[in-house]
Amino acid sequence: MLPSKMPVMLLGPDGRPTAAGTAHLPADDELLRGFAGMVAARRFNDQASALVRQGRLAVYPSSHGQEACQVAAAQVLDAEDWLFPTYRDTAAVVARGGDPVEVLGLLKGDWHSGYDPYGLRVGPLTTPLATQLPHAVGVAHAARLRGERTVVLAMCGDGATSEGDFHEALNFAAVFHAPVVFFVQNNQYAISVPLARQSVAPSLAHKGVGYGIPGEQVDGNDLAALLGVLSGAVARARAGEGPQLVEGRTYRIQAHTNADDATRYRTDDEVTAWAAKDPLVRLETYLRAEGILDDARAAAFTEAAEEVARRTRDGMNRDVEPDPDDLFRFVYSRPTPQLVEQLAVVHDELSRTELEARP
Repeated sequence: MLPSKMPVMLLGPDGRPTAAGTAHLPADDELLRGFAGMVAARRFNDQASALVRQGRLAVYPSSHGQEACQVAAAQVLDAEDWLFPTYRDTAAVVARGGDPVEVLGLLKGDWHSGYDPYGLRVGPLTTPLATQLPHAVGVAHAARLRGERTVVLAMCGDGATSEGDFHEALNFAAVFHAPVVFFVQNNQYAISVPLARQSVAPSLAHKGVGYGIPGEQVDGNDLAALLGVLSGAVARARAGEGPQLVEGRTYRIQAHTNADDATRYRTDDEVTAWAAKDPLVRLETYLRAEGILDDARAAAFTEAAEEVARRTRDGMNRDVEPDPDDLFRFVYSRPTPQLVEQLAVVHDELSRTELEARP
Protein backbone atom coordinates (compact mmCIF):
# COMPACT_ATOMS: atom_id res chain seq x y z
CA MET A 1 0.00 0.00 0.00
CA LEU A 2 2.97 2.33 0.53
CA PRO A 3 4.39 4.13 -2.52
CA SER A 4 7.90 3.47 -3.74
CA LYS A 5 10.65 5.38 -1.93
CA MET A 6 11.51 7.34 -5.06
CA PRO A 7 9.18 8.45 -7.89
CA VAL A 8 8.86 5.85 -10.63
CA MET A 9 11.00 6.86 -13.62
CA LEU A 10 11.39 5.00 -16.91
CA LEU A 11 13.18 7.72 -18.91
CA GLY A 12 15.79 9.90 -17.26
CA PRO A 13 16.02 13.66 -17.87
CA ASP A 14 18.62 12.89 -20.55
CA GLY A 15 16.11 10.72 -22.44
CA ARG A 16 17.88 7.46 -21.69
CA PRO A 17 15.92 4.51 -20.27
CA THR A 18 16.48 3.75 -16.61
CA ALA A 19 17.00 0.19 -15.38
CA ALA A 20 13.23 -0.15 -14.92
CA GLY A 21 12.53 1.54 -18.23
CA THR A 22 14.53 -1.00 -20.18
CA ALA A 23 11.89 -3.62 -19.40
CA HIS A 24 8.71 -1.63 -18.82
CA LEU A 25 8.51 1.10 -21.44
CA PRO A 26 5.08 1.44 -23.12
CA ALA A 27 4.69 0.43 -26.76
CA ASP A 28 6.19 2.73 -29.39
CA ASP A 29 2.80 3.77 -30.76
CA GLU A 30 1.63 4.80 -27.30
CA LEU A 31 4.76 6.91 -26.80
CA LEU A 32 4.32 8.53 -30.21
CA ARG A 33 0.68 9.28 -29.45
CA GLY A 34 1.70 10.83 -26.16
CA PHE A 35 4.45 12.90 -27.76
CA ALA A 36 2.05 14.25 -30.38
CA GLY A 37 -0.36 15.13 -27.58
CA MET A 38 2.34 16.98 -25.65
CA VAL A 39 3.39 18.97 -28.73
CA ALA A 40 -0.23 20.04 -29.19
CA ALA A 41 -0.61 20.80 -25.48
CA ARG A 42 2.49 23.01 -25.42
CA ARG A 43 1.27 24.95 -28.46
CA PHE A 44 -2.21 25.26 -26.94
CA ASN A 45 -0.72 26.69 -23.74
CA ASP A 46 1.31 29.23 -25.70
CA GLN A 47 -1.70 30.27 -27.79
CA ALA A 48 -3.96 30.66 -24.76
CA SER A 49 -1.35 32.80 -22.99
CA ALA A 50 -1.14 35.02 -26.08
CA LEU A 51 -4.93 35.40 -26.08
CA VAL A 52 -4.75 36.72 -22.51
CA ARG A 53 -2.30 39.41 -23.59
CA GLN A 54 -4.64 40.30 -26.46
CA GLY A 55 -7.59 40.71 -24.11
CA ARG A 56 -9.48 37.70 -25.47
CA LEU A 57 -9.17 35.68 -22.26
CA ALA A 58 -9.75 37.03 -18.77
CA VAL A 59 -7.22 34.70 -17.20
CA TYR A 60 -5.23 31.61 -18.10
CA PRO A 61 -3.52 29.15 -15.74
CA SER A 62 -0.86 27.60 -17.96
CA SER A 63 0.20 23.96 -17.66
CA HIS A 64 3.49 24.64 -19.46
CA GLY A 65 5.94 22.06 -18.10
CA GLN A 66 3.14 19.77 -16.96
CA GLU A 67 2.14 18.53 -20.42
CA ALA A 68 3.14 14.94 -19.67
CA CYS A 69 0.66 14.81 -16.77
CA GLN A 70 -2.05 16.44 -18.86
CA VAL A 71 -1.71 14.10 -21.83
CA ALA A 72 -1.20 10.90 -19.84
CA ALA A 73 -4.33 11.55 -17.76
CA ALA A 74 -6.45 11.64 -20.92
CA GLN A 75 -4.62 8.88 -22.76
CA VAL A 76 -5.08 6.14 -20.13
CA LEU A 77 -8.88 6.46 -20.13
CA ASP A 78 -11.38 4.50 -22.22
CA ALA A 79 -14.37 6.09 -23.95
CA GLU A 80 -16.78 5.18 -21.13
CA ASP A 81 -14.54 6.62 -18.40
CA TRP A 82 -14.82 10.07 -16.83
CA LEU A 83 -12.21 12.78 -16.27
CA PHE A 84 -12.62 15.45 -13.58
CA PRO A 85 -10.18 18.34 -14.19
CA THR A 86 -9.14 21.49 -12.37
CA TYR A 87 -8.88 24.99 -13.81
CA ARG A 88 -5.26 24.26 -14.91
CA ASP A 89 -6.17 21.10 -16.83
CA THR A 90 -7.46 22.63 -20.06
CA ALA A 91 -4.80 20.76 -22.06
CA ALA A 92 -6.03 17.47 -20.59
CA VAL A 93 -9.60 18.26 -21.65
CA VAL A 94 -8.42 19.07 -25.19
CA ALA A 95 -6.42 15.82 -25.23
CA ARG A 96 -9.60 14.04 -24.18
CA GLY A 97 -11.29 15.38 -27.33
CA GLY A 98 -12.66 18.70 -26.19
CA ASP A 99 -13.01 21.56 -28.65
CA PRO A 100 -10.29 24.06 -27.64
CA VAL A 101 -12.59 27.06 -28.06
CA GLU A 102 -15.28 25.51 -25.88
CA VAL A 103 -12.69 24.44 -23.30
CA LEU A 104 -11.57 28.07 -22.94
CA GLY A 105 -15.15 29.36 -22.74
CA LEU A 106 -15.19 29.44 -18.94
CA LEU A 107 -11.92 31.37 -18.79
CA LYS A 108 -13.26 33.85 -21.34
CA GLY A 109 -16.37 34.32 -19.23
CA ASP A 110 -19.05 33.80 -21.87
CA TRP A 111 -20.53 30.42 -20.88
CA HIS A 112 -21.15 28.31 -17.80
CA SER A 113 -18.71 25.47 -18.40
CA GLY A 114 -17.90 25.92 -22.07
CA TYR A 115 -18.47 22.32 -23.17
CA ASP A 116 -20.99 19.53 -22.69
CA PRO A 117 -19.73 17.43 -19.75
CA TYR A 118 -21.94 14.48 -20.67
CA GLY A 119 -20.85 14.45 -24.30
CA LEU A 120 -17.15 14.48 -23.39
CA ARG A 121 -17.52 12.56 -20.13
CA VAL A 122 -15.46 15.32 -18.57
CA GLY A 123 -16.57 17.28 -15.52
CA PRO A 124 -16.58 21.09 -15.70
CA LEU A 125 -13.33 22.91 -15.06
CA THR A 126 -13.27 23.82 -11.37
CA THR A 127 -11.70 26.92 -9.87
CA PRO A 128 -12.35 26.18 -6.16
CA LEU A 129 -9.70 23.77 -4.94
CA ALA A 130 -10.72 20.11 -4.58
CA THR A 131 -14.47 20.60 -4.93
CA GLN A 132 -14.49 18.33 -8.00
CA LEU A 133 -13.13 15.37 -6.04
CA PRO A 134 -16.33 14.46 -4.13
CA HIS A 135 -18.23 14.85 -7.42
CA ALA A 136 -15.81 12.44 -9.09
CA VAL A 137 -16.28 9.93 -6.29
CA GLY A 138 -20.05 10.21 -6.64
CA VAL A 139 -19.89 9.41 -10.35
CA ALA A 140 -17.59 6.46 -9.67
CA HIS A 141 -19.80 5.16 -6.87
CA ALA A 142 -22.89 5.41 -9.09
CA ALA A 143 -21.11 3.52 -11.88
CA ARG A 144 -20.19 0.73 -9.47
CA LEU A 145 -23.77 0.45 -8.22
CA ARG A 146 -24.99 0.15 -11.82
CA GLY A 147 -22.46 -2.55 -12.59
CA GLU A 148 -20.64 -0.45 -15.20
CA ARG A 149 -16.94 -0.78 -15.99
CA THR A 150 -16.48 3.00 -15.77
CA VAL A 151 -13.41 4.40 -14.02
CA VAL A 152 -13.15 8.04 -12.97
CA LEU A 153 -9.83 9.87 -12.99
CA ALA A 154 -9.90 12.94 -10.75
CA MET A 155 -7.13 15.51 -11.12
CA CYS A 156 -5.96 17.99 -8.51
CA GLY A 157 -2.85 19.89 -7.48
CA ASP A 158 -0.70 19.72 -4.37
CA GLY A 159 -2.58 22.66 -2.85
CA ALA A 160 -5.83 20.70 -3.04
CA THR A 161 -4.44 18.05 -0.67
CA SER A 162 -4.70 20.63 2.12
CA GLU A 163 -8.44 21.04 1.54
CA GLY A 164 -11.13 19.15 3.42
CA ASP A 165 -12.80 18.04 0.19
CA PHE A 166 -9.68 16.03 -0.70
CA HIS A 167 -9.77 14.03 2.52
CA GLU A 168 -13.55 13.59 2.46
CA ALA A 169 -13.36 12.31 -1.12
CA LEU A 170 -10.61 9.79 -0.30
CA ASN A 171 -12.45 8.53 2.77
CA PHE A 172 -15.78 8.10 0.97
CA ALA A 173 -14.11 6.43 -2.01
CA ALA A 174 -12.30 3.97 0.24
CA VAL A 175 -15.34 3.09 2.35
CA PHE A 176 -17.56 2.54 -0.68
CA HIS A 177 -14.83 0.96 -2.83
CA ALA A 178 -15.39 3.46 -5.64
CA PRO A 179 -13.46 2.93 -8.92
CA VAL A 180 -11.71 6.29 -8.90
CA VAL A 181 -8.07 7.26 -9.46
CA PHE A 182 -6.95 10.41 -7.64
CA PHE A 183 -4.15 12.02 -9.65
CA VAL A 184 -2.25 14.74 -7.78
CA GLN A 185 -0.09 16.95 -9.99
CA ASN A 186 2.47 18.11 -7.47
CA ASN A 187 3.93 21.17 -9.22
CA GLN A 188 5.63 22.28 -5.97
CA TYR A 189 3.51 25.36 -5.27
CA ALA A 190 -0.03 26.15 -4.16
CA ILE A 191 0.07 29.54 -5.89
CA SER A 192 2.96 30.98 -3.81
CA VAL A 193 3.02 28.43 -0.97
CA PRO A 194 5.83 25.86 -1.41
CA LEU A 195 5.23 22.19 -0.73
CA ALA A 196 7.31 22.30 2.46
CA ARG A 197 4.74 24.67 3.95
CA GLN A 198 1.85 22.38 2.99
CA SER A 199 2.96 18.94 4.12
CA VAL A 200 5.83 17.16 5.87
CA ALA A 201 4.73 13.70 4.71
CA PRO A 202 7.40 11.70 2.81
CA SER A 203 5.25 12.24 -0.29
CA LEU A 204 1.69 13.23 -1.07
CA ALA A 205 1.16 9.66 -2.26
CA HIS A 206 1.60 8.55 1.37
CA LYS A 207 -1.64 10.34 2.28
CA GLY A 208 -3.67 7.46 0.87
CA VAL A 209 -2.44 5.01 3.52
CA GLY A 210 -4.54 6.55 6.28
CA TYR A 211 -7.67 5.86 4.26
CA GLY A 212 -6.69 2.37 3.13
CA ILE A 213 -5.90 3.55 -0.41
CA PRO A 214 -2.71 2.39 -2.14
CA GLY A 215 -0.51 5.21 -3.37
CA GLU A 216 2.31 5.63 -5.84
CA GLN A 217 4.58 8.50 -6.81
CA VAL A 218 5.88 8.98 -10.32
CA ASP A 219 8.12 11.41 -12.18
CA GLY A 220 5.53 13.78 -13.62
CA ASN A 221 7.85 14.86 -16.43
CA ASP A 222 8.30 11.31 -17.69
CA LEU A 223 5.41 10.47 -20.00
CA ALA A 224 6.46 6.83 -20.24
CA ALA A 225 6.36 6.38 -16.47
CA LEU A 226 3.08 8.27 -16.19
CA LEU A 227 1.43 6.05 -18.79
CA GLY A 228 2.63 2.96 -16.96
CA VAL A 229 1.63 4.04 -13.46
CA LEU A 230 -1.68 5.66 -14.37
CA SER A 231 -2.80 2.86 -16.68
CA GLY A 232 -2.00 0.37 -13.93
CA ALA A 233 -4.04 2.38 -11.42
CA VAL A 234 -6.97 2.60 -13.86
CA ALA A 235 -6.79 -1.14 -14.51
CA ARG A 236 -6.85 -1.95 -10.79
CA ALA A 237 -9.80 0.36 -10.18
CA ARG A 238 -11.65 -1.20 -13.12
CA ALA A 239 -10.93 -4.70 -11.80
CA GLY A 240 -12.73 -3.90 -8.55
CA GLU A 241 -9.72 -3.12 -6.36
CA GLY A 242 -11.14 0.24 -5.28
CA PRO A 243 -9.64 3.73 -5.36
CA GLN A 244 -6.02 4.48 -6.17
CA LEU A 245 -3.84 7.53 -5.42
CA VAL A 246 -1.06 8.68 -7.77
CA GLU A 247 1.23 11.66 -7.22
CA GLY A 248 3.05 13.09 -10.25
CA ARG A 249 6.14 15.12 -9.32
CA THR A 250 6.30 17.97 -11.83
CA TYR A 251 6.76 21.74 -11.95
CA ARG A 252 4.82 24.78 -13.05
CA ILE A 253 7.33 26.54 -15.29
CA GLN A 254 5.24 29.67 -15.80
CA ALA A 255 3.44 31.81 -13.24
CA HIS A 256 0.31 30.61 -11.45
CA THR A 257 -1.76 32.76 -13.84
CA ASN A 258 -1.17 35.90 -15.86
CA ALA A 259 -2.06 37.87 -12.70
CA ASP A 260 0.77 36.28 -10.69
CA ASP A 261 4.36 37.45 -10.19
CA ALA A 262 6.23 34.20 -9.57
CA THR A 263 9.55 36.00 -9.02
CA ARG A 264 8.30 37.03 -5.59
CA TYR A 265 8.41 33.49 -4.20
CA ARG A 266 10.84 31.41 -6.32
CA THR A 267 14.25 31.86 -7.89
CA ASP A 268 15.33 31.82 -11.52
CA ASP A 269 17.81 29.05 -10.71
CA GLU A 270 14.99 26.83 -9.47
CA VAL A 271 12.98 27.37 -12.64
CA THR A 272 16.05 26.77 -14.82
CA ALA A 273 16.79 23.47 -13.06
CA TRP A 274 13.27 22.22 -13.69
CA ALA A 275 13.22 23.50 -17.28
CA ALA A 276 16.14 21.14 -17.94
CA LYS A 277 13.73 18.27 -17.16
CA ASP A 278 11.29 19.36 -19.89
CA PRO A 279 8.94 16.42 -20.63
CA LEU A 280 8.83 17.10 -24.38
CA VAL A 281 12.61 17.22 -24.78
CA ARG A 282 13.03 14.09 -22.66
CA LEU A 283 10.66 11.97 -24.73
CA GLU A 284 11.77 13.40 -28.09
CA THR A 285 15.40 12.56 -27.26
CA TYR A 286 14.47 8.94 -26.57
CA LEU A 287 12.22 8.57 -29.62
CA ARG A 288 14.84 9.97 -32.00
CA ALA A 289 17.63 7.89 -30.48
CA GLU A 290 15.58 4.75 -31.03
CA GLY A 291 14.60 5.69 -34.58
CA ILE A 292 10.91 5.88 -33.63
CA LEU A 293 10.61 9.59 -34.47
CA ASP A 294 12.02 11.23 -37.60
CA ASP A 295 11.88 14.77 -38.99
CA ALA A 296 8.87 14.07 -41.21
CA ARG A 297 6.76 12.70 -38.38
CA ALA A 298 7.86 15.46 -36.01
CA ALA A 299 6.88 18.05 -38.63
CA ALA A 300 3.45 16.42 -38.95
CA PHE A 301 2.96 16.65 -35.19
CA THR A 302 3.96 20.32 -35.24
CA GLU A 303 1.58 21.03 -38.13
CA ALA A 304 -1.29 19.35 -36.26
CA ALA A 305 -0.48 21.44 -33.18
CA GLU A 306 -0.51 24.60 -35.28
CA GLU A 307 -3.96 23.65 -36.53
CA VAL A 308 -5.17 23.40 -32.93
CA ALA A 309 -3.70 26.85 -32.26
CA ARG A 310 -5.34 28.27 -35.38
CA ARG A 311 -8.75 26.90 -34.44
CA THR A 312 -8.32 28.27 -30.94
CA ARG A 313 -7.25 31.69 -32.18
CA ASP A 314 -9.99 31.99 -34.78
CA GLY A 315 -12.70 30.83 -32.40
CA MET A 316 -11.65 33.08 -29.54
CA ASN A 317 -11.41 36.11 -31.83
CA ARG A 318 -15.11 35.86 -32.68
CA ASP A 319 -17.20 38.23 -30.59
CA VAL A 320 -20.08 36.62 -28.72
CA GLU A 321 -23.24 38.50 -27.80
CA PRO A 322 -24.10 37.22 -24.31
CA ASP A 323 -27.67 36.54 -23.27
CA PRO A 324 -28.14 37.66 -19.64
CA ASP A 325 -31.00 35.18 -19.24
CA ASP A 326 -28.45 32.36 -19.49
CA LEU A 327 -27.29 33.27 -15.99
CA PHE A 328 -30.61 31.97 -14.70
CA ARG A 329 -31.82 29.59 -17.41
CA PHE A 330 -29.52 26.70 -16.56
CA VAL A 331 -29.44 26.76 -12.75
CA TYR A 332 -32.58 24.69 -12.09
CA SER A 333 -35.03 23.00 -14.44
CA ARG A 334 -37.78 24.92 -12.60
CA PRO A 335 -36.54 28.36 -11.49
CA THR A 336 -36.88 29.16 -7.80
CA PRO A 337 -38.79 32.28 -6.70
CA GLN A 338 -35.48 33.92 -5.85
CA LEU A 339 -34.13 33.33 -9.37
CA VAL A 340 -37.33 34.70 -10.92
CA GLU A 341 -36.99 37.80 -8.76
CA GLN A 342 -33.33 38.26 -9.64
CA LEU A 343 -34.05 37.85 -13.35
CA ALA A 344 -36.71 40.56 -13.13
CA VAL A 345 -34.18 42.89 -11.50
CA VAL A 346 -31.69 42.25 -14.32
CA HIS A 347 -34.35 42.94 -16.98
CA ASP A 348 -35.31 46.17 -15.19
CA GLU A 349 -31.70 47.32 -14.98
CA LEU A 350 -31.07 46.55 -18.65
CA SER A 351 -34.21 48.36 -19.77
CA ARG A 352 -33.19 51.42 -17.74
CA THR A 353 -29.72 51.33 -19.28
CA GLU A 354 -31.18 51.16 -22.78
CA LEU A 355 -33.47 54.13 -22.08
CA GLU A 356 -30.59 56.20 -20.73
CA ALA A 357 -28.48 55.37 -23.78
CA ARG A 358 -31.10 56.74 -26.20
CA PRO A 359 -30.38 60.21 -27.60
